[in-house]
Amino acid sequence: MVDDAKLHQFIGQMLSDLGGAASVALVRIGDALGLYKTLHERGPMTVGELAAAAGVNQRYMREWLSHQAASNYLSYDPATQKFAMPPEQAMVFAIEDSPVYMMGAFDLMTWMTESKDQVQAVFPTGGGVPWSDHTSCFFCAVARFFRPGYHNNLVNNWLPALDGVVEKLERGAKVADVGCGHGWSTVLMAKAFPKSQFIGYDFHPSSIEAAAAHAREHGVTVNTRFEIATAKEYREKNFDLVAFFDCLHDMGDPAGAAAHVRQSLKPDGSWMIIEPMAGDKLEENLNPVGRIYYAGSTMGCVPTSLSQEVGTALGAQAGEKRLREVITAGGFRNVRRAAETPFNMILEARP
Repeated sequence: MVDDAKLHQFIGQMLSDLGGAASVALVRIGDALGLYKTLHERGPMTVGELAAAAGVNQRYMREWLSHQAASNYLSYDPATQKFAMPPEQAMVFAIEDSPVYMMGAFDLMTWMTESKDQVQAVFPTGGGVPWSDHTSCFFCAVARFFRPGYHNNLVNNWLPALDGVVEKLERGAKVADVGCGHGWSTVLMAKAFPKSQFIGYDFHPSSIEAAAAHAREHGVTVNTRFEIATAKEYREKNFDLVAFFDCLHDMGDPAGAAAHVRQSLKPDGSWMIIEPMAGDKLEENLNPVGRIYYAGSTMGCVPTSLSQEVGTALGAQAGEKRLREVITAGGFRNVRRAAETPFNMILEARP
C-alpha cells in the first residue's frame, strides 16, 4: 500500500530536485553576464536598472530575475520592485574568494550532463572514460570547484596541521604537487613560501599549460615549474613534501602511486593527501555531501580510474579506512588524519 503522506513528501523532494536542476543553466548565465556581481556591488536594482547596467534585454532580465527570486537566490521587495543579493547568497554566487563560493559546482553539473552518453556507454562493459576524453569545460570546472577550498584552507589550516612542514617551507623546501591540474594549489603554496621550490605534475597536457599560465599571472614563475608526468613516473626525488589534492582516488593504481611517492621522499619527508570527506560505510555517506560526491564519482572518478592500468576505482567516497590500506600498501607506516572540513579530509603519511 502506498503511504500518501510519504508520497507527497517524496514529490516535494522531486520538485526541489527538478527546480535545482533547472536552475543550473540560469545560474551559469548569471555568472557569465556578471549579473550576480553587479547586484552585489551596486545593491538593490529594478529589472530595468540591472538590464541597463549589464547590457541585456529587459524581457529576458525580468524572467531571469523572477526565477532567481523564486529560487531564493535573490530577494525581492514588492514595494520598490527591486531585487537584491543578500550577503549570504553573495558568498555563494559573487565572492570568488569565499570559502563557500559554488559557481564551480554549477559548472561541474553542466559537465556531468554533457558526459552522460560517454559514461552510459561503458556501464555494460566496465570500461573507462579517459580524463582527456571529457569535454573541455570539465577541466576548468574542476579547477574552479576546488579553488575556494584550497584558497581558504591550504596555507592557513592544512599545511600547519602537518608535522613540522611549515617550518621546512619557510626555510626552503622541495615540494611536488602531483595531479596539480590547473595549478591553483601549487600557486597558492608558491606565493606563501617564496624560499621553497614547487614542481607541479599532471598527466593532462592542457592542464599543465593552464597551470603554467596561472603561475605567470600570479608572479611565481621563479619558484615553480610544471611538467607532464603521471603519479608513478615523475623523476625528481628528495622531496620534503609531496601533495595529492583530490586526485588519489582518480588514479588507476593508487597503491603504485603511493609506492612511487615513498621512494621520492626524503627520509623525514611528508605526504599530504587531500581527499573528499567520507565515512567508511555507505550509510555514513547518505547525506547531501555524499550525494554530490557519489554523482561526481559515477560520472568522472570511477570512469577515469577504470580507463587506466589496474583500474582500482576507489571512487570519491572511499573513506579513510580504504585510503589507509592503499597508502600503507605503498610502504608508509605512519598515517593520520591531520585536519578536516565538511568537504575534505587531510591525511598525513610518513615513512
